[in-house]
Amino acid sequence: MDKFRALLQHFQSSSESVLNGICLLLAAVTVKLCSSFDFNCPCLARYNALYGLGQLLMPPAALFLCSLLANRQSAVMVEERRRPAGHRRKDPGIGRCESTGRPLVWILLALLDGNCFVCVFSSSVDPDKFLDFANMTPSQVQLFLAKVPCKEDELVRDSPARKAVSLYLRCLSQAIGWGITLQLIVVAFLAHCLRPCFDQTVLMQRRYWSNYVDLEQKLFDKTCCEHARGFAHRCVLHFIASMQSEMRARGLPRDSPHEGLDGGSGKAHPRAVSSQEQVDHRLSTWYSSKPPLDLTASPGLRGGGGWPQAPSLLLTSS
Repeated sequence: MDKFRALLQHFQSSSESVLNGICLLLAAVTVKLCSSFDFNCPCLARYNALYGLGQLLMPPAALFLCSLLANRQSAVMVEERRRPAGHRRKDPGIGRCESTGRPLVWILLALLDGNCFVCVFSSSVDPDKFLDFANMTPSQVQLFLAKVPCKEDELVRDSPARKAVSLYLRCLSQAIGWGITLQLIVVAFLAHCLRPCFDQTVLMQRRYWSNYVDLEQKLFDKTCCEHARGFAHRCVLHFIASMQSEMRARGLPRDSPHEGLDGGSGKAHPRAVSSQEQVDHRLSTWYSSKPPLDLTASPGLRGGGGWPQAPSLLLTSS
């Protein structure tokens, strides 16, 4: 479990282009794995469209949610927009959520394959476009069209009309898939070519502050872990000391001296926070009113003009 968590954090901290490439590759591999299984359309007029649309849209929705979970920037964007204003203004441009292109890969590959499209729209084909339905009643036509995706069915197994309808829908599906792919390529090409024509200052600022908020959250989590470790150590020492005092009052021998619990290092522990309510209050204050970004107000400046020194443990100063 720890190895999986470390691997997930490594992918989350990687660059956005690497993460997008990995997700696109996973989407393509998933499509190929699912296409290796049999696509069994129900071949019923009422259920073909529901089954085909579910097969076409549900996996992209799952991929989209998984990409949101894997992309740390999406969590940064949501947290920045949901947090209270506090002492720091909110920037709606912080956070880059570029997960929409990954589930689109599934839809494009499914359209190029054509099986889902045939299952969805087989019952909606205009029978007047095909000469083979001239001698059939409307009910027979609807039953025949519903059976088109099932090429092994006895009703449509050797019928040239089934091949014609299937080929028509498959070609239409591939045309739509290639059309969308070409449009996306053209839009990406134009965006790549026209981006230098616009001001890059806003883009650079948003990228910087997006990275800042992400790093601030990581440092906050790390500092909270260090403070929680010291606070827990202090609570354990307090419990051991009270237990030893009780043992001395009863005249029982002590198993281990209290002075040896900290290893003789004499390391200072957090003394400003002495209860869970104080810790919860400090954490609520951090969330509800983020401190302003002012380096000149930091007590760790060197000579008034340098970078701030590393801050001490969070929540330890009164």
